[in-house]
Amino acid sequence: MSRITKKFESLRAAGRKALIPYVTAGDPDPSVTVPLMHDMVSAGADIIELGVPFSDPMADGPVIQKASERALKHNVSLQDVFGMVEAFRKTDADTPVVLMGYLNPIEVMGYASFAEKAASAGVDAALTVDLPPEEGSEFVAELRKYELDPIFLIAPTTTDKRIAQLCSSASGFVYYVSLKGVTGAATLDSSAVAKKLASIRTHTDMPVGVGFGIKDAESAANVGAVADAVVVGSALVNQADANQDNPAAVSPAICAILADIRRALDSL
Repeated sequence: MSRITKKFESLRAAGRKALIPYVTAGDPDPSVTVPLMHDMVSAGADIIELGVPFSDPMADGPVIQKASERALKHNVSLQDVFGMVEAFRKTDADTPVVLMGYLNPIEVMGYASFAEKAASAGVDAALTVDLPPEEGSEFVAELRKYELDPIFLIAPTTTDKRIAQLCSSASGFVYYVSLKGVTGAATLDSSAVAKKLASIRTHTDMPVGVGFGIKDAESAANVGAVADAVVVGSALVNQADANQDNPAAVSPAICAILADIRRALDSL
């Protein structure tokens, strides 16, 4: 059983919702990332989504695009991200880590090499935004060899037929993108989210996480009322941007937001 599955089972038994923060590895400075990961767990994070910096993050809005740019100024590579996860694992063997990124760096490394190195570092899952399941069978097969969960995105426009296909290829949890557009865009409609999640759940028993548009405790609670997990990204990465000249202030700023969201989810 994967760390992700164990985490969701323990949360379900406790009647709690998963909080999944996203941060970009190496932003605003590589020295920040590992301590921040630990601090986020202390602030209530259940699973960490760690972004792999990429030069053309097409699914992301300006906030996370800039985060990649800041990290890439420090030449943070996929191999560096593995090193960060490995360092995190020295004192945290339980918190699942999902790598979120784009296919190009993985293809350069090679699917088999990526899966082996990710598993060795302590990664639990990979979410590749630009790899549809129709083209991902080879990559998914390599992930499964190392008991890594492939995570796929479901959009508001995804048809029932495609939802079924995505769910059959995924494991760990499925990720519902609550908005049309890029990260950090617009305001979500919780009633529309609830309707779509009901449709998704006719195709899978896996937990369903919801991301894009969750900005604060109120929006997190609205989504948490119907989802198994909430993913918050741009609202946190904004703090790395605001404090890029004072890296020591990044973690306290991010964790203050997470603590508010954790309290809101635990009040459900």
